[in-house]
Parts: sequence; C-alpha cells; structure tokens
Amino acid sequence: MRTTLSRRRFLRLSSFTGAGLIIGLNGVDGKAFGQLVNLSNDAELVGVTPFVLIDPKGGITIYNTKPELGQGTFQSIPSLIAEELDLTLDLVTIRQSGGQIELGADQFSGGSASIRTSYTKYRKVGAAAREMLVTAASQAWGVPAQECITENGKVLHKASNRSATYQELAATAAKLEVPKEPKLKDPSKFILLGKRVKRPDIPLKSNGTAVFGIDVEVPGMLYASIERCPVFGGKLISFDDSATKKVKGVQQVITCERLIGKYRFEGVAVLADNYWAAVQGRKALKVKWDYQGYDKFSLTAYEQQLRELAKSEGVVDHTKGDFDKAYAAAPTKLEAFYETPMVSHSPMEPMNCLAHWKENNQIEIWTSTQVPFSIKNSFSKEYKVKPEDITVHVQFNGGGFGRRLYPDYVHEAVQLSKKAGKPVKAIWTREDDTQQGPFRPMTFSAFKGALDANKKPVAFQHKVISPSIGAATNPNYDKTKTDGGMTEGISEQAYEIPNMKNLYVHADMHVPLAAWRAVTSTTLAFSHESFLDEMAVKAGADPMAFRLSMLDSKHSDTKRLLEKLKEVSNWDKPLPAGWGRGVAQWEFFAGLAGNVVEVSKKGDGIKIEKVYAVIDLGTMVNPDMVEAQVEGAIVMAITAAIKNGIRIENGKTIQSNFHNNPILKITETPPIEVFILAEGGEKIKGVGEPGLPPLAPALCNAIFAATGKRIRRLPFDINKI
Repeated sequence: MRTTLSRRRFLRLSSFTGAGLIIGLNGVDGKAFGQLVNLSNDAELVGVTPFVLIDPKGGITIYNTKPELGQGTFQSIPSLIAEELDLTLDLVTIRQSGGQIELGADQFSGGSASIRTSYTKYRKVGAAAREMLVTAASQAWGVPAQECITENGKVLHKASNRSATYQELAATAAKLEVPKEPKLKDPSKFILLGKRVKRPDIPLKSNGTAVFGIDVEVPGMLYASIERCPVFGGKLISFDDSATKKVKGVQQVITCERLIGKYRFEGVAVLADNYWAAVQGRKALKVKWDYQGYDKFSLTAYEQQLRELAKSEGVVDHTKGDFDKAYAAAPTKLEAFYETPMVSHSPMEPMNCLAHWKENNQIEIWTSTQVPFSIKNSFSKEYKVKPEDITVHVQFNGGGFGRRLYPDYVHEAVQLSKKAGKPVKAIWTREDDTQQGPFRPMTFSAFKGALDANKKPVAFQHKVISPSIGAATNPNYDKTKTDGGMTEGISEQAYEIPNMKNLYVHADMHVPLAAWRAVTSTTLAFSHESFLDEMAVKAGADPMAFRLSMLDSKHSDTKRLLEKLKEVSNWDKPLPAGWGRGVAQWEFFAGLAGNVVEVSKKGDGIKIEKVYAVIDLGTMVNPDMVEAQVEGAIVMAITAAIKNGIRIENGKTIQSNFHNNPILKITETPPIEVFILAEGGEKIKGVGEPGLPPLAPALCNAIFAATGKRIRRLPFDINKI
C-alpha cells in the first residue's frame, strides 16, 4: 500500500522550511528509501514514511514510534537509526510519533516488542541515509565513496581534508537512488548500541520539564470527573445534579460511555473550571443504578466455580506422545492445584485524556497511551471521522504495564468534548483506577505428573481454568477452542518430557479483563515451575539438576540460561541454617529469563535475602535499561505474590487505593543482581516482560527449601508462612 502525504500534512508533521531529506520505510517491502522535500510548491509526496528528517536550515529529527512508558524507548528507538548515521543523541531532536499513517501501523508499546521487532528495520533506515549522504559528498568532491567516512553528523574525506554536514548534503542526497540493501555497521564500531548511554528523557523527568498526559493544558478547557457504576455490569437509571451545580466552578453535568473491550458502560461526568470543583461536584451527585443482579457477584463464590470447572476435561491446547497411557502406567504419580488472583495495573499516573472535538469534526487528543495508531484508526470508525482528522499528541506515560493498551479513558474525553463543545480533560482518581479495572484475570491450574522407575519425568499435564482476556475484548470469542492467550507458554517450554497433554477450561466472567505486564505468563509460570519443583522433590533430585536433566539431549537457550543461573548464584554452595534457595525460568513470546531466590526464616515468616536474575537477549541496545527493566519486573512480581491482589464482593471492588492495594516498598525490596546473556547476532528477544514470570515460582520454591511448606495460592502473607 502506497501512501500520499500532502504538503499541509507534512508541514504539521515536520515543521520544515526549505528543502530537506526524508528517510523512511516503504510500506510494501520494508526497504529504506528517501525523497527530497521542497516545501516551496504544492507537489504531492508519494510513498514517504518519514523517520529521519534532515532540514538544511535546521537540525536532524528522529521519530520515536514507540510510546515512552519508562522503559526507555525514547532513547532506544532513535538510537537504532542514529547509530547507523554516526550520530550521538545530543545532535538530534527526538519526537514522539502520534499514530501517523506515514510512520506505520506498529506505533505501540506492548508485548516487549519495541526492540525485537524494530532492531534491523530501523537500522536500515539510518544505513540508507548514511550511504546516500556519503554518495552525495563523494560525487561533489570527485572522490571514491569508500574513502569517505561519517562522524558526528558530517561526511569526511580525510585525504583532502574536506567535510560537509548532513544538512549541507541533504538536498543532493535526496535525488539519489535509495540503496535497496544498505550495508549495516559492524557491531564492533557501535557508539550507541550495546553501550551504557545516558537516556535523554531522564533530565526532563528529574527537573520537572517532562510533560505527561496529566500535565497538558489548553486554553478554554474544562476538567471532568466521572461517576461510574460501582457494580460491574450495572446500568444508569437517573441522576440528580441539583447539589452538584451549586459547587463553585461546576459548568455542566453530562453522560458519556466507557468503551472497554466488548463492554459499554454509561457514566455521569461533572465538568468544571478546575479539577477540584469537578471532583467535589461529583461527590455531590445522586445517582441511581440498576445493578441487574450483578451485585450478587462474589469472587469467593466465583473461585469455587473455577475449582468445580477443573473437574471437566476442557479443550486440548497441546499434545505430545500419549499422556493418558504413560500416566496410567507410571509407578510414581502426583497431582497439585494452584491458584493466582486478579491484580490491578496501578501505574503511578492515573488514566487521563484531554480531547478537543472541533467544529469541523476534527479531533485533537493529548494523552498518555501505549497505542496511538490504534486510537487514530479505531476512533475514526467509532466516531465516523477520517483518520487524518484525528491528531494524537502522545505524552510521556507515567507507567503502563498493559493498562494503556486500552483507550477507554480516551473515548470518555472525546465524547465529553463533543457534547460540551469545548476541550475537556478527564482525569481518573486513584480510586477509579483501582476499582474500575480492567484487571489481570485470576488463573487456576490443575496438574498431573508422573515419573518412571528411574525417577525421570515421563508424563506431564497442565490444565488451565480461567476467564479469558480474549472473551472480554472479542464479542465473537469461540469458547469451543483453546485460548492461546490464556495458556501462554505452557506448551513451549524447552523441557524434554516425552508425554504431554495440556488443556484449557474457559469460565465466563462479566468483569473487564486486560493484559498485565507479561500477561498470563505471570500466573502460569508460577504454577508450572512450582509443580516441576514438586516433581523434583518426588524424584529426590536437586531442583536445578532436575531441570537440566530434561535438557540433556540438545543445546537450548533455556539450558544456557539455567547454567548461567547456577554459576552466578553459586547454587552448589551450602547456605546458612534456616535458608532456602529456589530456581525457576520461563520462556514465552516476549523472551526468556530466570531467577534464583534466596530466603531465610524470620519468625513465623521469611525474608527475601537476594534475587539473582538472568535474561537472555541475544542482542541489546542499552544494558542500563535492561537491568532497570528486570529490576522493575521483579518488584512487580514480588508485589503480585505477597500483596493483596483484587477482591470483588457484592459486585464491587473492595480495594480502592494504595493503603489496601499496596505495592512493594523500597525497604521491602531485596538486593537484585541482573546478568545479561547477549552474544549479538540476529536473535533478539524482549526485555520489559520476561523478567517478571519466573520470580514467584523461584520465591515459593525457595520457601519450600527453607521451611518445607509448599505455597500453591497467591498472594500469601510473607510474615506468616
């Protein structure tokens, strides 16, 4: 598909003057290409998707197409291009994309995909630009291109002591044929990639100049606070706003719809001159809801239904060998049942959006989001406007963890602006964020395992019983088929077990559900790797040796990772009395990581003494960011394991804020050592999510080693084991 970029649209995109070079990716074959832009005429620009903008009268701009959530894409994505251009980031301006069609459909942050799906592609963009600039200089100077080098935004010919800036060469370079297969730099010459490079967003976030969605203001805007039904599934009957309108600053009280997955929930919004007035006016509202019987819903009763459902066969997710026959014939059998809770995302920046529906049916949006491209396209269908009439200004995100993949809060602001005829900034309270969901679903797991006469694993079954994120988002969800989103990773582990039959049992649920950091690997890794530990104990084997014994016949990334964990944790070194050590690993679509956790007895509970983490990447951009991501994942994983989780009774979420939905404190965080396996090459794996799944099983396996008590339900009280 070729795209057309009008002069007006390009001006909005780049704010160029004069003529310059645009380097981008062809939407058809992914090859890099460039084109001269002459803004002195109205000629159409065909087939251009600009990532690199070189202005002869200004600077060099590189677009970051992956929203910055704190994971470092503001540095890492531009670095892929800048590396090939021999530019340090202090020589470029970084801009956040906003879903522009010219920049492609992969403008999102999620699934640990930012680097693993962009590494080579964006390097080619920079490499093509470099070759064109070098060719332009060599032709102008009458010297061989191979005698020219690039450095700090210039092309140099040292033999003749000549140089030219990229800006000086841009117009000439744009007239050249774009290399179809530009030569990429040798990694040994990297100045950015693989190095501990400073992040350009950190000074902004440290000195308060970084702009997050919640910070944005425009003239004439109103603030909105929205009252939503406290019972999931309830409907609005009526509201009395007489007291609300007496609150100073309140301007309007109107309704809006929350669109979350397949659900549509109506709410009542109070619009005011300031946020305080909007919240106070909301508190004064009197709203009548029809709970439609959903106020009878109890999570405690629902969990019992899941336990009953575990008795059903379910649908087959994956088979290998003949599990039923092998299990029946095995001399040693064991079974176990594991349970994990619902959890909230709880990013530090609550949901917010500023929207302006203009008189010409153009929509302008300022927000913190993970999915700007999706907003432009899905909103154009919902509100029957052209995608090009929707402008999305993506701000820094104060955390996402999957929550900002769902733009329900953006829908609310857009609707309110259209009804009010003014820009409206809707802000969720912390209580809204905690109680309204969407949540990571609870996941229950039923296991069967068997050992042969030599105590070797011969049969293994993991049955997942849970509601489905897919069912919550897709009205055409097919319950008769397995759900790969809810059985994530259970059939992809590298362990060589000859007979396997993994199953899925679907459970209906009316509460909005969503992907949480590392999705269902966060629940399934806990149960899967804990049960493998149970098998190791039954076999009388060391847990690390037991795992490695199932990786004997071939070299694998998992084997290499476990061997590294064994080395860095001094696995075979005896621990002090009262201590225990546990191990776990997990490989899924986002990547591969593992943990060894050491714990000690502390009164009736335990203390986490240390966490060793190994992540397998192949190739990386910035080791500082890798370490920070893994550390953050471990903090989230410990939180999900030992803190409250989300409970729903009488149809309502019990938790409301951090006092009863706490996160791990810095004083509770154990020492963490991160080790990175990165040998270069084409193999690239994700960073943001893989560090999370193996922590809970490694922790619980360590607790068993220290106390002899097996934990099969999360969360648990770390002070009362």
